[in-house]
Amino acid sequence: MAGSVRTPCIGICSTGIGDDVCRGCKRFAHEVVAWNRYSTEQRQIVLQRLEQFLAKIVRLKLEVVDSDILYSQLRRMGLLPDVTQDPYCGVYTLLCAGAERIGDPGRYGFRRLPHWQGTPLSKIRDLIDTEFYALSEAHYHRYFAGTDVRNDL
Repeated sequence: MAGSVRTPCIGICSTGIGDDVCRGCKRFAHEVVAWNRYSTEQRQIVLQRLEQFLAKIVRLKLEVVDSDILYSQLRRMGLLPDVTQDPYCGVYTLLCAGAERIGDPGRYGFRRLPHWQGTPLSKIRDLIDTEFYALSEAHYHRYFAGTDVRNDL
């Protein structure tokens, strides 16, 4: 059933103001519009793309050293981790919920990669978001812009 697949919407949609890619969830405008009509398989394809893009970007800056600790901290914060999802997405969820409150990332199951030592986690979070949007936008323009996406996927 299509309703069983969660929406990635975070309530910050920019497609209504003309963006091809939502600045909130990073879905393409046509995916936002058609989401309720998508089959479970179509929704999973979208979610897999978003997960792959996000995990790829987080991996460039941070390393998960203990996913059990990460998931435990997510649960402690009431964020209910999806353990089927790449744990690097969980790190981003944690950063979005409170990067400023994380003193020692090791206590949350992750660490900064050497190049990012000393960079505030809030700045890393913002850079991840910016790069996630840029990657989604580049993908959209490479593969969807100028095509008839009404019957996509």
